[in-house]
Amino acid sequence: MKKSNVLVTASGGIVSQGIIKCLKLANKQKKSDVNYKIFATDASAKAPGLYRADEGILVPPVTAPNYLDFITKTCIEKKIMAIFIGSDEELLPLTRARQEIESKTGAVVLSNPVDVVSKAGDKWKTYEFLRENGLPCAESSLPYDKDVFIKEQGFPIVVKPREGHGSLHFYIVHNARELDNAENAIRNAGWRPLLQEYIKGDDSEFTTGITIGYDGKVMSSISMKKTLKGGQTYRAFIDNFKNIRRSAEQVAVKIKAIGAINIQAKTVNEKPKIFEINARFSATSPLRAVAGINEPDIVFRNIVLGENIKIKEYKKLVCMRYWNEVYVPYTTYKKVEHRKKVEHSDAFIPEYF
Repeated sequence: MKKSNVLVTASGGIVSQGIIKCLKLANKQKKSDVNYKIFATDASAKAPGLYRADEGILVPPVTAPNYLDFITKTCIEKKIMAIFIGSDEELLPLTRARQEIESKTGAVVLSNPVDVVSKAGDKWKTYEFLRENGLPCAESSLPYDKDVFIKEQGFPIVVKPREGHGSLHFYIVHNARELDNAENAIRNAGWRPLLQEYIKGDDSEFTTGITIGYDGKVMSSISMKKTLKGGQTYRAFIDNFKNIRRSAEQVAVKIKAIGAINIQAKTVNEKPKIFEINARFSATSPLRAVAGINEPDIVFRNIVLGENIKIKEYKKLVCMRYWNEVYVPYTTYKKVEHRKKVEHSDAFIPEYF
């Protein structure tokens, strides 16, 4: 087995915890000759991923001037082969610094090209890309043109930040007063508002994960119909959903993704309308991995090891999420705060019967 040291950032978040689960599953299944040693980073000792990895390391916040230097130093010291980015806040800074990090450390930053991350990270740029390429999308507008948009769409409409993620400052408004309040709330949070077509139906939302190889070809795609709670998927039906998958694959190839990307869509008259693109690993990656599409493992083996991968089949499953806990002895937690790292973690997850 090849020992592969990898770094997973922002290990307090749901995306990074999902990546760690996927890498651990790959080690357990032993479907390839790769064995991952997982180093997890976070700015807080309260991040559960620090205690679930092989080693946890406290780092400065991404806004700190020494953040990139710290990541670079860590990659050199730990002989890291690849970096998995676990948060939206770190995605663009680490992607922009890819060339510098890779030249200094040899660690591959597993991220899409900068222009893909930039387009996906701005929902207005996403809409412009989809519209210009004749791809199915939810109609959108900027505030300066809202009178025309409201006349065409009518209420209710969706108001959300161009730069946001999850359900933070997501509003469904029913009149002009609610629209003004939503816009002001988004601006007060330091973001820019976007108006978007409201698509009815809580049971018509899909997320599709696609991995694109270094040759620009689709390695895998998997779709699930999902139910949200608090902005996150808490129930999902994994099935073939052929039309949804093909539409998402078309978008991923057209935008020239490399690595992992996921496409959010709702159906109208059984046809998909895309409303968001996330140019990163998804919080639902572990659900996909259990179904047979382990995206972090696929991307690592293709981008870092140069393997040609093509996976066409996966299991049809119903996924129901529930809360679980990681317990950390208080003395361990205090040591992490002081020493800034976790080695030989004695954190545990009880077995319930």
